[in-house]
Amino acid sequence: MDLPVNPPVKPMLAKSVPEIPTGDYLYEPKWDGFRSVIFKDGDEIEIGSRSTKPMSRYFPEMVSAFRAGLPERCVIDGEIVIPDEAGVRLDFEALLQRVHPAASRVNMLAETTPARFVAFDLLALGDTDFTDRPFSERRAELEEALAGVKAPLHLTPSTADPAEATQWFTQFEGAGLDGVMAKPRGGAYQQDKRTMFKIKHERTADCVIAGYRVHKSGPDAVGSLLLGLYAEDGSLASVGVIGAFPMARRKELFTELQPMVCDFEGHPWAWAETEVGTRTPEAAAGSRWNAKKDLSFTPMRPELVVEVKYDHMEGVRFRHTAQFVRWRPDREPESCTYAQLEEPVSFDLDEVFAGRV
Repeated sequence: MDLPVNPPVKPMLAKSVPEIPTGDYLYEPKWDGFRSVIFKDGDEIEIGSRSTKPMSRYFPEMVSAFRAGLPERCVIDGEIVIPDEAGVRLDFEALLQRVHPAASRVNMLAETTPARFVAFDLLALGDTDFTDRPFSERRAELEEALAGVKAPLHLTPSTADPAEATQWFTQFEGAGLDGVMAKPRGGAYQQDKRTMFKIKHERTADCVIAGYRVHKSGPDAVGSLLLGLYAEDGSLASVGVIGAFPMARRKELFTELQPMVCDFEGHPWAWAETEVGTRTPEAAAGSRWNAKKDLSFTPMRPELVVEVKYDHMEGVRFRHTAQFVRWRPDREPESCTYAQLEEPVSFDLDEVFAGRV
């Protein structure tokens, strides 16, 4: 492979800001998938990840699509996503399933849950390196290079109107998107630098603390607190964790929580006792990126209520690690149900893919 920009490339990143900025920006939807830099030199294809590790083996159907649909020689930054079975929302869980060591399973999933690629930046085309060019020029060249491109390849929508971006922020969440990006029109492509801005959805929920995991530093500090919400049938579902505490506070929490530590007998997640030392409290909620990580936990009586910040849900769980807001001694644990969660208005994902927005 001999391109003006060769792998590995660390993608340009974004800073989180609370509001959509105004000024000399281009705005785009924030896709919820795997960040990918695509290198194509004739029939040679490499899919680079955010960590620069190649991902081509996990997406054989996309390798074929890139050979057929992208310019002969190019380097394009974008996101690999998977729609759900109905084709109306992004399905991040299905995307996670692709990171599997067995080629047979990857090939099966490539047929049953095919991925798509959404392009949003151009690093090189032909013999030209575009990384030093302003983003407005890179975007114009990308639009020309991908004119007429067809699914499963897409060009992300873009606007210079902050009012339209504000509308997208609310509207596109119903299709499973993550928020809005604001990119300086005059900015060069700077690898691994947070020169763009991201505005993500943020909400709060009251959750029950049902256990904790110890910190990697030792057995006398809390690593994370396990969060639960009550379902309609009265069962307590595992929905995520919070864990961003200073070390001094981790040790304080360990001491404070000891009176509420209990046996698995009678605990809502009593079935986890047989899995101590393995991937608990739910196998599907485990760390796919570190298969050797011990996710066993210490059970607690579900009596403490905590308010947390989260961006959005992925199925029945928080999509990302939640953030601690405050303790809620005024709330009864039984009041921590899914009913409190705000549901975004549905929006057709195909409309976003097609740019008809």
